[in-house]
Amino acid sequence: MKGKGETINTSRIGVLASHFTAAMASEKDAALAAVPSDSPTIFDKIIKKEIPSTVVYEDDKVLAFRDINPQAPTHIVIIPKVKDGLTGLSKAEERHCDILGRLLYTAKLVAKQEGLEDGFRVVINDGPAGCQSVYHIHVHLLGGRQMNWPPG
Repeated sequence: MKGKGETINTSRIGVLASHFTAAMASEKDAALAAVPSDSPTIFDKIIKKEIPSTVVYEDDKVLAFRDINPQAPTHIVIIPKVKDGLTGLSKAEERHCDILGRLLYTAKLVAKQEGLEDGFRVVINDGPAGCQSVYHIHVHLLGGRQMNWPPG
């Protein structure tokens, strides 16, 4: 039990690990607890195959895998294999244009591969208010159901 005045020490690893468990806190809570940084993330471990994932697409630049906490029948996360300082979209520089385009083009390829001919949504969360919980830029590809507007 915590005594009066004590705080819970939530480590970055704990926050990231909680992001990938069934009993995790809400995405909003995970995003607010995440510490923006250029440090290695859980996605780096997935790229290195240190953590298992269900890969649906891979080439020399990007990796796409199924989200373990899907928000739609099809929910794929698409990440660059090299972060290159690109922790979020707000950190993008002109030198990142090629990889940003590759992420979106990969979303199109994977959507076709997944049979999302009726449409899909692409989401990039940025920063705490944007609900970003992993500071390695990534694209969410969502489909397989009717999306609503506005989105959350």
